[in-house]
Amino acid sequence: MADAPPFLRSALLPFAPTSEPGVAGSPPGGKRASLLKRCSTWLPATAVVACVGVALGFYGVSAADLAFFSLYIALGVALPGLLWVRALYRGTPTLMEGLALGVTLGYALEVLTYIPARALGVPLLVLAWPISTYVLFLAVPRLRGHWRSAPDADRTPLWWSWCTALIMIYLIVWSAVNVFRTQALTWPAIGTSFIDMPFHLALAGELKHHMPPMVPTVAGEPLVYHWFVYAHVAAASWVTGVEPLVLLFRLSILPMLAALIVVLGMVGRRITHSYAGALAGLASTVLITAPSLYLGEATGVFTWKTVQSWSSPTQTFGALFFAPIVLLLIDLLGRKPQPRGRWVLLGILLAAVMGAKASYLPLLMAGLMAVALVEAVRWFALPRRPLVALGLTAACLLFAQCVLFGGARQGILIDPLSITRLTLRSMTGLEIGAEFSPAVTIGAALLCVLCGIITWCGIFGLVGRPHLLVRPVVVLVLSMSAAGLAAALVLGHPHQSQSYFLQASYPYLAMVAVYGLVLIVRKARVRFGAVAGAAGVGVVAVYAIRTLCGVRIPLDPGQDDIILFLPYLALLGVILLAVVVLRAARQSGLRTCALVICMVTAAGTPAAWFARVMPGTFRSPVTAVQNPYGVAAGHNAAVPPQAIPEGAFTVGRWLRAHSAVDDLVATNVHCRMGFENPCDSRAFWATALSERRMLVEGWAYTVTNMDSWRPGEVVETRPFWDRDRLQANDTVFLAPSAEAVRRLRDEYGVRWLFVDERRMNPGANLGAFADLQLRAGDYAVYRLPATGL
Repeated sequence: MADAPPFLRSALLPFAPTSEPGVAGSPPGGKRASLLKRCSTWLPATAVVACVGVALGFYGVSAADLAFFSLYIALGVALPGLLWVRALYRGTPTLMEGLALGVTLGYALEVLTYIPARALGVPLLVLAWPISTYVLFLAVPRLRGHWRSAPDADRTPLWWSWCTALIMIYLIVWSAVNVFRTQALTWPAIGTSFIDMPFHLALAGELKHHMPPMVPTVAGEPLVYHWFVYAHVAAASWVTGVEPLVLLFRLSILPMLAALIVVLGMVGRRITHSYAGALAGLASTVLITAPSLYLGEATGVFTWKTVQSWSSPTQTFGALFFAPIVLLLIDLLGRKPQPRGRWVLLGILLAAVMGAKASYLPLLMAGLMAVALVEAVRWFALPRRPLVALGLTAACLLFAQCVLFGGARQGILIDPLSITRLTLRSMTGLEIGAEFSPAVTIGAALLCVLCGIITWCGIFGLVGRPHLLVRPVVVLVLSMSAAGLAAALVLGHPHQSQSYFLQASYPYLAMVAVYGLVLIVRKARVRFGAVAGAAGVGVVAVYAIRTLCGVRIPLDPGQDDIILFLPYLALLGVILLAVVVLRAARQSGLRTCALVICMVTAAGTPAAWFARVMPGTFRSPVTAVQNPYGVAAGHNAAVPPQAIPEGAFTVGRWLRAHSAVDDLVATNVHCRMGFENPCDSRAFWATALSERRMLVEGWAYTVTNMDSWRPGEVVETRPFWDRDRLQANDTVFLAPSAEAVRRLRDEYGVRWLFVDERRMNPGANLGAFADLQLRAGDYAVYRLPATGL
């Protein structure tokens, strides 16, 4: 507890872990005190588990599903992963740290095992890796010792365990309020889920039944995507019998979040050299937000995404793999000798993040190149370790681009400042085609940079210590952040996915910012009261500026664009005034700098979080029903929920149960409900519910559609490129005939029809040419005759 902040020590004193018996200062009690200590260390984890059980039980997860999934994660992922971590990582991580690293490594080995297992047609062969691990670690004498924890594996301060547990509990509550409450497991409520959730579910079904995977909503389209998280969901579903729907909407992300928090805490301690600094960085990571000084819902560069995400499981999976990569690089890029096993771990995790999230490896390349350059100049020698890490990263990136992603750009193109133009359209209420002067556009880009400077201004605390600025981890983080910012501002994408480059390094930037802040506060000998006062001024400044300036977005018609810059100019004025006041009070330059950094930091992350999030309780992208035309124009406006047709869930599940996994299905559902004219082609429910490939369902996210997109277009409403296929598909439903059915069956290989009968022409007699199998509500499923017609 000595590492805790001074103002916490008295409050945390009752929770301080007792000393071991026989050690000076240990209280009487012997084994009893030791037993109490071990029990108390498990209380935080018990509280987290209890919270998970309550939340999941309340939102529809059965006890059996939770038990089977928990058992699989414990015995099929975490424990074998822990054994390999102890063998390869060495060192003395605590039990919880070892389990977190074990879960991460376990996910990586699970996915890398499932890929060949599914390709061989034996998906349960994924269990070969945990079973072989157990056999190996029981049979080999040198490995048997790894079943036991290190002697000091319970050395973690109890206050730290409780703080990380509380962060996890916060994330569970955050998940329950943002996701579980709004993403139902049953029809029709599930029909109003966030637009990407059926897409994720469709991909999970594809990975459950096929390898290599294809786009299941458009037959024959290659799946050019980071799909490893769906392989994990598929593997877990095969082993546990839990529905992919329950895994994606309730279970799969929770262990990832828990492991991510623990590993980020390890990274924070490596960077800041303290538990308190790591806690501050961890809190900033979880609660991170851009310092928007506007009234109303900010978008674009003013809506930094959090590291935790249910609406983008690929982001969470990638972040989980990237955290131990940074942890390993902190050790491997240092001057001390390291176990060779850590290089093996690094290689495995690089291979995992390669297919988990595409944005991480390019940034890591940029960071490692900068580290190699700085180390070469600093030591006048070839930096072998950074170059080895760079080589491993380059090999994985090359494989990903050439094999996994097939060289496709997935809508990414060179379009400087496109993200700022989209943000301006959203903030001004203008639609696609609206133009802004170069000065306003560049000004919005500078606001993006300014938001980063405000939030991470603690980094300036390192400026007076050049030897700390050239620490490999600091160079790595700052270089990755600069590369991410450049990518976000230079690249374009129809869904602003270039912002993922910007957010990839946030957790580590938070740690470095906290490190710099702590160093300058200590060097200036600023007391806690002064720090709290400066932070209070920052919080008050944010509320005052938001209220007094009163800039509400989107702007009212006729308002000048220049008003968008007013709140930030006011904040800069407050900062300059603070400098003048402190210097007038005869504070030293160092002390003035420290207090101003404290004030600006509070005006950034914490103050913005309270000002924007707390008044609305909780908000998340998952809760919004998106308007594609507004989104494409920069809006994130909600649209009234549409009436959900009955029967889709029943028909989809029946089709899954009564068809072969390789059967091809045709459907007349191509557009989102309520967005038929023009057609928003993000329709994925037929594939998601049936786990069967469709001849043509929704094509919005296919590589053919994305790579044909050009700025100024709405990618969701682009027409399907193969008109003959679409005409052959739709003719069966609009004007059914023996010839239409025969063409669909013989030329395209279709075996089933998934029909929304509301979209059929009146009087169309599909039953005369196909066999009706089931009708439920507005939907029906037909089987095409195998021969004849």
